[in-house]
Amino acid sequence: MADENYTVLARRYRPQTFADLVGQEATARALVNALKGNRVAHAYLFTGARGVGKTSTARILAKALNCEKGPTPTPCNECEICRSITAGDDVDVIEIDGASNNSVDDARLLRSNIGTHTTRARYKIYIIDEVHMLSKAAFNALLKTLEEPPPHVKFIFATTEVQKIPITILSRCQRFDFAGISTERIQAQLKTITEREGTPIDDEALELVARRAGGSMRDAQSLLDQVLAFGGDRITADQVRQLLGMAGDDRVMALAEAVVQGDAGQALNVLDATVQGGLQMGELVDQMLAYWRDLMVVHCAGEQARDLSTPSRCRPDVNRHAASMTLDAVLAGLDVLSATRARLRDSSHGRTLVEMALVRLGRISDLLPVAQLAQLIGQAPPAPAAAAPAPRQISAPPEGVKKKQVSHAADAVPVAHASGSSAPPPQSLAELWPQVLRSVGPLLASDLEKAGPPAIFGPNSLVLRFPADYNLSKEHCQDPTRLARIEEVLKKLSGRPWSVKIEGASGPAAPTSPPAVETGPPPAARPRRNARAEAEKEPLVQRAVEALGAQIVRVDEGFGETAPSPLPLSPAAGERGRGEGAQEP
Repeated sequence: MADENYTVLARRYRPQTFADLVGQEATARALVNALKGNRVAHAYLFTGARGVGKTSTARILAKALNCEKGPTPTPCNECEICRSITAGDDVDVIEIDGASNNSVDDARLLRSNIGTHTTRARYKIYIIDEVHMLSKAAFNALLKTLEEPPPHVKFIFATTEVQKIPITILSRCQRFDFAGISTERIQAQLKTITEREGTPIDDEALELVARRAGGSMRDAQSLLDQVLAFGGDRITADQVRQLLGMAGDDRVMALAEAVVQGDAGQALNVLDATVQGGLQMGELVDQMLAYWRDLMVVHCAGEQARDLSTPSRCRPDVNRHAASMTLDAVLAGLDVLSATRARLRDSSHGRTLVEMALVRLGRISDLLPVAQLAQLIGQAPPAPAAAAPAPRQISAPPEGVKKKQVSHAADAVPVAHASGSSAPPPQSLAELWPQVLRSVGPLLASDLEKAGPPAIFGPNSLVLRFPADYNLSKEHCQDPTRLARIEEVLKKLSGRPWSVKIEGASGPAAPTSPPAVETGPPPAARPRRNARAEAEKEPLVQRAVEALGAQIVRVDEGFGETAPSPLPLSPAAGERGRGEGAQEP
């Protein structure tokens, strides 16, 4: 007849000494040294994820303090006190659930019982699990007692959410942080358990269970208990995948191969076969996330990278896939998969979301980064004009003008053109400068436009004068790298070297042409515009914010305004405007 009082593996193989703790060697060493040196504190706080040994360590410490052969760092586990603490029913070691005993009245009752001496042991030890669940009033009721308890009282707190504990409690405890246990250590412990249980199991199956536990030894032992009940004479990896609802490694590799090759049809066919096998979409996306994480690790750490989720037999394929993709494409794939996993929780169209994710993964290599796209836009050739204006005849300057007299871009200054270009050569600096702005890129062009048209102050020399309101743009353009970029573009377009000088002006920029004289009544004052609010309403800006996570850093003056049509000027006025534009540098 089978044993009706079956005890689960997590309880039967619970650590009983400090040496049995797996993955918490630093904490165990500190407590052992405290016991050897008689430096045991009156309050300890153990914090960490679930199932990493916090409560087990608390019980081991209680046994070490109250063992009949102690205090000792190696409790005997044979005396009456050790056995009762292991069973959790010792009268002097009180285990309290913080979630169900969280009121101020419970804290006051605890405080009133503290003065009572122990029944048979040296210390009265209070182990409060999930202590962060106590109310604020309960914490306040414990403050004084926790700071100066009676000599025979020890407190051991355990919590998974240490950030919820008041700092006044933290400052009165010695804190130990329990780390997650590595997959290798969990797998080794599970192998030891299966050997003691006499059940053969494949190493790959143990690795699947260990990875599914996510660093929790208790979760791993609970899963192993479930696997042992499910399996037969020998447990295989396929049985574990069937029990846990996981896709086989070959299926995941086939999906990855189709995505890397950009074959969306094949990826959808593999997905369909996976769905027909009864696999949940969320589990498949989790496995794809783990595989893309492996690609990222291999891309960064090389082919010898460790701690991968894929088995060793699949490593050649992982290395090949990582080599065929850029790191940016891998990271973008992780973003797609993580977003899909989050959307699956609230959607009834799981298969559609996963299919869309697979198609997007296959097209990631065809997408361009935003920075590269902006650079391509800045370097794009200008659109052909509808009708090219006839070249303007240049009149000779008057004899009284000095040789170094500055001439604005409105004056037609002949410029040579690069011999290798098929476009018609520009006839003047006024025609050349817009091409320069289109060639240097959008960001630098935006700064250059603040200065207005350039002026010639010497042979093959230009000067750009920035108004006082645009000092930041002036400083950007004065950067040697940007200056070199401007001069390089000028040389490429004109066929001869140029020297560019950046200067600041004491006032706002002077207009390049005289304003038209208005004879009618003065226009009414325009209402003050909120340019930033208008920019946020632009559909293109909204799309950039939503899709790329962009932010509005600056809204240039004149954004959203329609440029007025220029008033026709008489030839005399044009000549007068050109004459007034000359000034001394």
